[in-house]
Amino acid sequence: MQTARTVLEQKIWERRQTLQEFTEWAEAFAREHDEPGTLSARHLQRLVAGQMPSGRPVGRPRPATMRLLEAIFGVGVDVLFAPPESATEQEDAYTSWQPSLNIGAAPACARRETTPAVQTPDARVDMAQSFAWLDARSGWSPETTRRKVTSRLASLTADEVLERPARRRKVSRSEIATAVVDYYGTAETGHHFYSATCGDSKIRTSVLTCDPWLDLGCQLSRGNDNVALRTDTSVAQHVVTSDRAIDRLAEAAVQGIRMANMPLYRLLNLEARPGAISAEVGTVPFIEYAVSMDLLENELIDALATGAPDQLPLRDYYLPNLDSVLNPSGRLCAGGVLALCAIARPPDPYRRERDFAIVVQQRSSYVLNAAQRLSVIPKGFHQPMTDLHADAHLTATLLREMEEELFGRTDVDNTMEGTRAAAPLHPGRMSEPMRWLMADPSRVRMECTGFGLNLISGNYEFACLLVIEDDDFWTRYGGEIEANWEASGLRLYSSLDPQLVDELVTDESWSNEGIFAFLQGIRRLRESRDERAKLPTIQIDPGD
Repeated sequence: MQTARTVLEQKIWERRQTLQEFTEWAEAFAREHDEPGTLSARHLQRLVAGQMPSGRPVGRPRPATMRLLEAIFGVGVDVLFAPPESATEQEDAYTSWQPSLNIGAAPACARRETTPAVQTPDARVDMAQSFAWLDARSGWSPETTRRKVTSRLASLTADEVLERPARRRKVSRSEIATAVVDYYGTAETGHHFYSATCGDSKIRTSVLTCDPWLDLGCQLSRGNDNVALRTDTSVAQHVVTSDRAIDRLAEAAVQGIRMANMPLYRLLNLEARPGAISAEVGTVPFIEYAVSMDLLENELIDALATGAPDQLPLRDYYLPNLDSVLNPSGRLCAGGVLALCAIARPPDPYRRERDFAIVVQQRSSYVLNAAQRLSVIPKGFHQPMTDLHADAHLTATLLREMEEELFGRTDVDNTMEGTRAAAPLHPGRMSEPMRWLMADPSRVRMECTGFGLNLISGNYEFACLLVIEDDDFWTRYGGEIEANWEASGLRLYSSLDPQLVDELVTDESWSNEGIFAFLQGIRRLRESRDERAKLPTIQIDPGD
């Protein structure tokens, strides 16, 4: 009897598909799940064999292709590319907690009504800790959360899983912003919802801000972002709806959303003025945020999608009014750092002038929030790596996200395997592009352009601008810029094309925090009066 050479080949045989049939099915799967990975029959033939026709070992495929294979089969590529007899132990490590479900064992069309949905491997990271945390917080006996999630998974069909994200995608950014503004009304404290005009278009957002929080121009990495850690504070929000928490964990498992129960920085207080930021933060487990404040986003979008915008019990409990919004120390206020990235480019045969490449991402379906929406890049939660005090500075998060989302460093992605390095951002560990940038301070400019509270889920948002000034970077490393699993694709816009940038501003696919950071970054880049930046005028509407 013929023996499979790799687990990948064995699993394709189990599906009773030829290599050509599988590649066609994988292409349809990628479109359906917004995966950018591609797979040809010839490439697949080498992967299942584990070697090239010459006998040399086959190299690892592109990251997007690896993510696609992991999403289809529910195990990591290290397992898929291993011989079947050596992969059993590795596969057990991936599947130790999940129920016996198998959405991918046969073509979807053959099992449409009865196939239960199942998570992808990325969602299994740190699930055991998340289960234990919810057991303890809810007063349940050990393993209760695991059993509840398993039961919930078994009750879901593939069609149900696919319908919910599709329904959410139909709700526009403006609809979300309008619903938030209607819920909270007008502030009487000098705060207002961020609104801007670009050409004939007015963009309203769900980000609450105030004049002192805008036009910060705070140069990072120069000691101007004075964010200090306090260890004497905690927040213990009651998980008011444990059923919703179970649904959230099951949804994360089904959709392959990556969740690692690492600490997040929660905001306690803030003072921001032009040129300087001063703040105090504490820490909170990621899972506590995921099953409390983060639920507000999908609650609101689902309510809008089903025509019941007033049915928001979680929001009524966790974030009922502007007083609760503006009291971050009295609630769980997590958040992040996100930056408009502009990379200087020299002239080439297609672009006759020097310009900046403005990078925009479409978020993948595997991220916790703002899934499948446009955003700036890099974008990440503000959280520590190994040094709780030093990593509280915004610069640490911004550098980490650059390495992870633009330069492909997986060892700084805490949703993968955790951080083993004592100093992940030590110059000796930096990627070659990052090491080149850090060698000369004039090559890159990092600044915080604004601050706001995104009332979709109450998160704080530090909007930043990242400008790579030296166009030699593009010549050396432009081809190495590639998004990680958090993005389903990247777009580039020229800073010399104000019309396209103007059209981009009005795209309803943006997340609200993404368009906030984008507009702030475009304003600041335009104010630099650099001849490489001929961008549209962005006019902020104070107090709108």
